Amino acid sequence: MNPDFDRLFAGKSRVLLLNKSDLADPATNKRWIGYYKQQGIEADGVTASAQNARSTTIRLIEKATAERVRHYEEKGVQKTIRVLIAGIPNVGKSTLINRIAGEKRAQTGDKPGVTKGKQWVKITPHLELLDSPGLLWPKLGDETIGRHLAFLGSINDEILNIEELAGTLLAKLRELAPAALFERYKKLDAETPESALLEAVARSRGFILKGGVYDTERAARIVLDEFRAGKIARVSLEQPPKEEETDNPSVT
Repeated sequence: MNPDFDRLFAGKSRVLLLNKSDLADPATNKRWIGYYKQQGIEADGVTASAQNARSTTIRLIEKATAERVRHYEEKGVQKTIRVLIAGIPNVGKSTLINRIAGEKRAQTGDKPGVTKGKQWVKITPHLELLDSPGLLWPKLGDETIGRHLAFLGSINDEILNIEELAGTLLAKLRELAPAALFERYKKLDAETPESALLEAVARSRGFILKGGVYDTERAARIVLDEFRAGKIARVSLEQPPKEEETDNPSVT
């Protein structure tokens, strides 16, 4: 998550949704939710495209705003709750809003940068959601964080070396979920040199150009697409910090 959010939203009622939770490791999801709740932040895992995302999100919003709503009700005022949906690029903010609204009100896509501006969406007479473009911070600093953001598609693939990125991702997946990876790409195994991982994927899928050259660019795009769609394995790239660590996590 954007580390600037803690400063930007200080003093505001706040909930945290771990979207695309169906693509992450279930046990790690639970640890992240527990981690945030220990900090006093209401959190839950959702899948924006799933039916129950609406009820989960509204429940958390109502819980976070209950005191303010009650304060206005005591004055005889029916308070309209306005909620900003904020996050890094390509985490499903617009998809979530459309699920809650029950119709397509916000533009969506599978690449970062689809949402260009802010848009209020009225859910009920007393609840409005504000869609917003994804926000990265100016300097990523940590190389690992940058790679994770690129793996997830939060950085535009067009400005990256996708073959290098996909090769690094394959090496990471071989650490996190080797059995699932080897099942997906039959020509890839524990003995495959890191420099030959993409070639092994190309062999697995029959991506061969004229002259018998393996099409590693096509293999790279397939690896990234299938990882982001959860077709390789349910994995979490990062774990919650231990209690003695104080730095904010950057990617969930």
